[in-house]
Amino acid sequence: MKKEETVDYNVKVTWHAISRMYNQHGLPYDITASTGFVLLNIDSEEGTPATKIAPLLGLEARSLTRMLKSLEEKGMIYKQQDPNDRRSVRIFLTEYGKTKKDISRKVVKDFNNRIRQHIPFEKLQTFFEVIRSINDLIDHNGEDLETAINTIEKHEQTY
Repeated sequence: MKKEETVDYNVKVTWHAISRMYNQHGLPYDITASTGFVLLNIDSEEGTPATKIAPLLGLEARSLTRMLKSLEEKGMIYKQQDPNDRRSVRIFLTEYGKTKKDISRKVVKDFNNRIRQHIPFEKLQTFFEVIRSINDLIDHNGEDLETAINTIEKHEQTY
């Protein structure tokens, strides 16, 4: 099997292309693909617990900590102790951060609209089903194959 025929190769190459494209679009606004995704995952009104952001983005806590520090230094976010849980810290967007989030949202929406204009709905639905199945297989890696397949089939029946 050639590397071009493997799932992981194609996912990685495609994600890197998307990330480069987002970085290019964000360059004039001082936004990277990574910082844009962080901003998009912070609730504009209520803020978001810092512990919830890393899992949403598939990041390690250390990577997120560095990124949050950078966003705070640039004046896009601020941290505040959660009034309901004094051990927890919530991340809030500044007005400047909300502006950057709006820019990020527009770039993501424009890209998705372009994809939807060029790829038929049915193909996209199949793509999403395949991606969900791959994620299910990864999530059930420790289980025996038969159990994982049964779980995936149940999952697919709900869609």
